[in-house]
Amino acid sequence: MRVNWVGMYMLVWREVERFFRVAVQALLAPWISALLYIFVFGFIVGGRIDTIAGAPYIDFVLPGILMMSVISSAFSQTSFSLYIQRFTRSIEEILITPFSHVEMIIGCVVSGIARGVLVGLGVFLIAVFFNAANIAHFGLFIFYLLSVSVVFSLLGLLVSVWADNFEHLNIWTVFVITPLSFLGGVFNSITMLPPFLQTVVRLNPFFYFIDGVRYSMIGVHEASALLGFGIIFSLIIFLSFAVYILFRKGYGLRQ
Repeated sequence: MRVNWVGMYMLVWREVERFFRVAVQALLAPWISALLYIFVFGFIVGGRIDTIAGAPYIDFVLPGILMMSVISSAFSQTSFSLYIQRFTRSIEEILITPFSHVEMIIGCVVSGIARGVLVGLGVFLIAVFFNAANIAHFGLFIFYLLSVSVVFSLLGLLVSVWADNFEHLNIWTVFVITPLSFLGGVFNSITMLPPFLQTVVRLNPFFYFIDGVRYSMIGVHEASALLGFGIIFSLIIFLSFAVYILFRKGYGLRQ
């Protein structure tokens, strides 16, 4: 099958240009939120806490704050972009073009990756001013930025074809992504919790995303890296298959 490289490039460029047109919302807002988290929890609260797992508190919480920002940005990029295209019926312009379903999915996901990575790198640069920007394993750091962005870009596509209104998109952010992020060990070590809650937290996939990027930044981890890799790759495969099936059937795309 011949790949429409030019078409995919233009699709990615259009989506990237779209979020740059609303850069205050897409980029500046998560950077400011991260800055407040770092200042309040890392700098002020952290100044009254000695260390966690042998690392200064601000160094310990920064990876979780960065990962929260990446997750939210990648999810928002694909979910809101595709839903708006459905809402305005502009998605029909893409459906009649010579794109395969795989090319459409890749084009959307790459734009989600771009936004997630840009936000993540911006948070890292902000951390420089707080002397909390550490990289222990650069390759793993890039891996987690890219792979987690892929997971939540795919999830955003899945939610956007299911949603019937904007409230459905916000439900996932408010009741799923944000709570699971906070309960994934952003501000605390899992060892601070009672044994029962430690078991519950280990069932939360967000814990492995945060723990993985924390290990890549400060060399501290509380979970199995292999299990984390397995969860990430399993989610990518499952979500890719689910999104492809829905796109192929035209579910939510064709009115």
